[in-house]
Amino acid sequence: MSATSIQVRSAETGAVRPLNILRDLPAVADLIEMCFSNTMDDEGQSYLQQMRRASRDDGFLRWASQVVDSASLPMTGFVWEENGKVIGNASLVYNHYKGKKLALIANVATHPDFRKRGIGRTLTERTMAHARQKGVSEIWLHVRDDNPTAIKIYLELGFVERARRTTYAAKPNPLPPSALNGLTVARPQPRDWPVQRAWLNHDHPAELGWYSHWDWNILAPGVWNWLYRLFVEFDIRQWAAHKDGELLATLSWMSTMRASDALWAAAKPDGDTAGLRSVLEAARHDLGYLRLLTLEYPAGEMVDAIQSAGFNARRTLLWMCATS
Repeated sequence: MSATSIQVRSAETGAVRPLNILRDLPAVADLIEMCFSNTMDDEGQSYLQQMRRASRDDGFLRWASQVVDSASLPMTGFVWEENGKVIGNASLVYNHYKGKKLALIANVATHPDFRKRGIGRTLTERTMAHARQKGVSEIWLHVRDDNPTAIKIYLELGFVERARRTTYAAKPNPLPPSALNGLTVARPQPRDWPVQRAWLNHDHPAELGWYSHWDWNILAPGVWNWLYRLFVEFDIRQWAAHKDGELLATLSWMSTMRASDALWAAAKPDGDTAGLRSVLEAARHDLGYLRLLTLEYPAGEMVDAIQSAGFNARRTLLWMCATS
């Protein structure tokens, strides 16, 4: 797709200014919480807590002001301010992936009392222009599928949908999984790995790997991976469903600092849904010590299997990208 030239309307930019991390983080966190509290998950709440802690850490702020192009928190972006109050925000988070510099536009939020004035669009335009000045090759964002107004704006600004993914959640279940005729659930066998990896690549596209930081090689069988996980204290649990010797689905749980509740599923495309249901039920039982389990999967795929295993859809996000 060719780059889209953005002309920011001067009549709407008077209240726009760059984000100042030395003083804006608490106000931005409050605005994000106000706008998204009804749909925010545990990771989002943790993100806000990090922002508020960072705003009180002078050492962190001095460091962050020098690494705005690599920090995971929103250290650059733009806010809309009126009468000394931040009522709009659009953050920029930079990343590098396979030799490309990427930018993620995040936390596009407008105070409910100030909406329908073009504030969100103007902030998005400014962040896009800033990212392109920094030499990024791709600008990404995600938006809920039930927000047609925002989707329309992003399409007009040159964004194209690249993926649509649903996040599900379930509480652990102390009851044993239901028995399904002719199906067994156990740890994956070494011979399963080539198929498992192919399914993982299908269900979790590589072009989104820069955001989720998934590395499927850590799941591969072999003594070296086992030693690596042992020495870095990287806890992994895996389940595989077989029927008549055929692999139907796999599920992995990787305990990390970023997402200790996340499950990674992979299933045979257009295959038997019982396999995915079985491994999800097994994980709910075996990980009973966790408070919540989450699963992200391509929207519209394996919905019956996921829901029959006790997972409820929380949100569906469109991943959109504009090239420079």
